[in-house]
Amino acid sequence: ATPTTADGAPTAPTAAPTAATTGSVPAARAERADAASQELTPAALPPTVDALSVHDILGTIPALVAVVYGPEHRLAYVNGAYATVFGLRPAGHTAREALPELDELGLLPLMDQVLRSGKPRTVKSRKIPGGDRSRDAYYTFTCTPIEVAASGPAPDPEVACVAPHKGVLVFGAEVTDQIESAERLRVSEARQREAAVTLQRSLLPQELEQPDDLCVAATYQPGGTDAAVGGDWYDVITLGGGRTALVIGDVMGRGVRAAAVMGQLRTAVRAYARLDLPPHEVLQLLDGLAAEIDASQIATCVYAVHDPNEGRLVYASAGHLPILVRDPQGTVRRAAEPTGPPLGTGGWLHTSGSVPLAPGSSAVLYTDGLVERRDKDIDEGVEALERAFAGAAGAPDIVCDRLLRSLGITATHDDDVAILVLQHPERTGHEAELFHNAALELHGGTEAAPRARAFASGVLASWRFSPELHDLGVLAASELVANSLQHGTPPMRLRLRRTDRRLIIEVTDGDDHLPRRRRAEPADEAGRGISIVATIASSWGSRRTPGGGKAVWCEFALPRG
Repeated sequence: ATPTTADGAPTAPTAAPTAATTGSVPAARAERADAASQELTPAALPPTVDALSVHDILGTIPALVAVVYGPEHRLAYVNGAYATVFGLRPAGHTAREALPELDELGLLPLMDQVLRSGKPRTVKSRKIPGGDRSRDAYYTFTCTPIEVAASGPAPDPEVACVAPHKGVLVFGAEVTDQIESAERLRVSEARQREAAVTLQRSLLPQELEQPDDLCVAATYQPGGTDAAVGGDWYDVITLGGGRTALVIGDVMGRGVRAAAVMGQLRTAVRAYARLDLPPHEVLQLLDGLAAEIDASQIATCVYAVHDPNEGRLVYASAGHLPILVRDPQGTVRRAAEPTGPPLGTGGWLHTSGSVPLAPGSSAVLYTDGLVERRDKDIDEGVEALERAFAGAAGAPDIVCDRLLRSLGITATHDDDVAILVLQHPERTGHEAELFHNAALELHGGTEAAPRARAFASGVLASWRFSPELHDLGVLAASELVANSLQHGTPPMRLRLRRTDRRLIIEVTDGDDHLPRRRRAEPADEAGRGISIVATIASSWGSRRTPGGGKAVWCEFALPRG
């Protein structure tokens, strides 16, 4: 009979029942598979790995593979690559028994963690001795949690499925080439860094000059672990007449270019220092030179001069950090202005300032790597250095080391550091007997020269010099005074100074024309004084003095012992 609706009208014909409408999932899958097989030819079917076994997949890869199960990590499987490296392993035994190499590599505790947490773990670069192989090998091992199917015949269909075992898949990928490449790179970088540091140190003074009246020491700490050279430098230059120049500078940036600029500036400073100019004039010359060398390189510098007769440190700064001075009572203060912009900017007239440096005082010059930190203001670093310097007792080299430690400077510090420490020691006892000063004001006139000779003779006799040195000293003093009387203007002064290493004779006057040594003709009545001084003395020189005038000096080296 034809089906009808409630009002007697015939219903629409019903489609034949299908898997989709009966709710049978397996039947639905079969139906979709039939439809697909009708649409795709066998050649067009996508590839599948469903038919491959674990042995087929893991057995052909070159990595080491081991599968263990249960809390004791009993061995279920090792692939051929694993057996080639470690040999065949019996299945069913615990990893401690069957896989002793994993125990030696420290993997068993890691496998316990993986089994408990269900999360994979990796250890890098484990060394496996070469044994019969030509070299040692390195592997990175990854332990991954898995489920290992139960062994034995399939269970009865009427019985619930046996739960699989929890296990761990140990996967070892060889990284020997990477490790050896990294080691070669590390060795190469170490050699490059060693060469860079050697270059840097070769540009610095190999041995500091040691002045008579100061104790000095310096240290340089290269920054970071890379192979780039820095631009920090320092120097100590004896100027003659008992005076000493102290220099520290920093060319910003790193690399050979910064080091090259640094080397040129340091050489120029030594050349300009020989002119015995005031500090600000030295910086003025350096400023022009820096612009010619490389206007893009920023360089800072402090140039200071110590004169034991004045007991002060006269200095000029081009954008550098302030000198710190500690007085005999232990109070530390910063050298105040003047300071100017970095070298190479041009258009700036530098000026000199001064700070007391009496016997018993110390000073430190440094570069920004000592006090600058990325997370702090640089003033905080300078304040920390002040506190450290206040408590840093000992010789200058010990003070350098203590400042490095106090400011936390290590081999991995990210910037170059240069420190120059100077001390003006208080001399007592026998040492004090080796340092003397004597001065005579000269008022001109015909009696000035005889008075100067008599004064020099008496002083040198009281200092117990040998007759030969006594006579040479009196002759030098007489010639310098005669030169000043003839070519200079008042006020005039004769000053004699002895240290433990030399005798210094100096004459100052109000005229700023510097004498020069010249060859006197036989008929000349004058012009031989400076030549005589230059011949009998160890060294001589002249300089302009602050406020106008000049000083002409000579030195005699004292015999050792």
